[in-house]
Amino acid sequence: MRKTLLIIAFLGAANLFAQEQPNTELIETIKNLQTQVNQQQSDIQKLYSELNKEYRTYRIVKEDLNQTIIDNQVKVVDSLNTLINKSKQALSSINKQLNTKIQQADENANIKISELDSNLDKNRLYWIIATLATLLLGGLVYWLLGKRIKSSKNDVETQIRNTKASLEEESVKLDNKLVEVLETQLKLKQEETKSQPSISNDKEDHSLALKVADEIVRMQKNISKMDEGTKGLKPLTKGIERIQNNFAANGYEMINLLNTEYDERNNIDVINFITDENLADNKRIISAVIKPQVNYNGVLIQRAQVDVSQN
Repeated sequence: MRKTLLIIAFLGAANLFAQEQPNTELIETIKNLQTQVNQQQSDIQKLYSELNKEYRTYRIVKEDLNQTIIDNQVKVVDSLNTLINKSKQALSSINKQLNTKIQQADENANIKISELDSNLDKNRLYWIIATLATLLLGGLVYWLLGKRIKSSKNDVETQIRNTKASLEEESVKLDNKLVEVLETQLKLKQEETKSQPSISNDKEDHSLALKVADEIVRMQKNISKMDEGTKGLKPLTKGIERIQNNFAANGYEMINLLNTEYDERNNIDVINFITDENLADNKRIISAVIKPQVNYNGVLIQRAQVDVSQN
């Protein structure tokens, strides 16, 4: 468009110039220019025509390309839809199979649980019956054994009592005989003393008297442990009293220290100190006499040997 305006302006100027200066050369020049302009216009028209062809070709190619892309996309979408549908069908089939298997597993589990509960109930019942039977049998055996043991214990205790009573009776018999022997020896000793002139206490033989005193203490200790109904016990007690009276008549004195309070100032030999929590604090009692204290005519001839209990 700009070229056309230039040509028109140029022609106008040329016409003006021709009017003022008419010249053949100018006319020729103008014709040449006209020819060039026409040629350029023709070229422009050809270019426009080529451009229009190219544009139409571009439109066609573009439409074809877009359609191809769209068709390809449609095919891809259809393929994806088909694949999705197949996946859905496969998932549905797998889901059905899983549901079936889960249902079967639940049924099997319920059956096994029911069987297990039944077995547990039966086993529990059997265990209860067995436990009760064991307890009853154990109780019966315990009762029978207890009865047998009690009977045996009673029999053993009876035998022990009988044996003890027999031993005590034999001991009492022996002690009665010993008392008779001691009385006889004391009488012989008295007659011998009467037939001899009197001698001093230091030269006097007290061996028999001390032996008798020791035996009296031993017999008194045994009597304290015996039953009062023991056969021969009363004669033995009276025999011991006769010997003590005989002792006193001959100047011998046995000091009774049993159950008396112990005093360190006393002339006593302590063999054992025994702990007794029942006694009061700082309380000491002579609980056993091993050898008695014997005085002759008021003079100590044998020191006592004792056990002392203290807290």
